[in-house]
Amino acid sequence: MNILAIDYGTKRIGLAVSIMGIISPIESVKNNSDFITILKKIIEENRIEKIYVGISDGPIVSKIKEFVKDLSSVLQLPVETVDEAVSTIEANEIFVQNKKKDKKFKASIDSIAAAVILRRVIES
Repeated sequence: MNILAIDYGTKRIGLAVSIMGIISPIESVKNNSDFITILKKIIEENRIEKIYVGISDGPIVSKIKEFVKDLSSVLQLPVETVDEAVSTIEANEIFVQNKKKDKKFKASIDSIAAAVILRRVIES
């Protein structure tokens, strides 16, 4: 099963795919009016069958729930939530271990966090 994981943010949305069990972060996308169009293209290109959106406690939880509701109404795919607690912290550790911080850090950390979320789904 091909799966997409989403790490929702108010400015950027991190994305990662699992194709035949191999997890790959893909470039994060700006959270703007073009997001759904871009997302549909990613879903089609990767033959995505299910989507997981990371969710945690805190002030952003209501925005994430609304985002999930919107996705469910627009896409013909199952959209579920999964606990993302400290996924960004874990993603930061992975990033630092593999390369030095650079200008692309903020853009790539969201997608690495999505990959962490996806790994949790697959391992559970």
